[in-house]
Amino acid sequence: MTEVYNDLMEDSDFDTILSSDIDFTGTLQFEKPFLIRGRVSGEINASGALVIDETAIVNANIHALRVLIRGQVKGDVTAVEKVEVTVTGRLSGNVTAPEILMETGCIFNGRCTMVGKL
Repeated sequence: MTEVYNDLMEDSDFDTILSSDIDFTGTLQFEKPFLIRGRVSGEINASGALVIDETAIVNANIHALRVLIRGQVKGDVTAVEKVEVTVTGRLSGNVTAPEILMETGCIFNGRCTMVGKL
């Protein structure tokens, strides 16, 4: 998966999927595409792409290559390339990235900072 956009993605596009019945607390670190459907609390540090699905609830500061938010995130989000919040996404925290896309209807509470490539 070379890009994270609001496209229909198959489970096979992800190396790891945190299913909806999983609650994880701690630090997640990964390099390849990762999909969260469950609950995560703590920190997420990734050199790969991260997708937070509609059923996901994430209470964590996130640093990743690219981030697609379809679910709920409470925490600061920093991306090297892009952050996208879809119509079903809710972000309560600051976002920093070179490219930021927020669809009409999403919920965003925080500061938005667009910077050169990190």
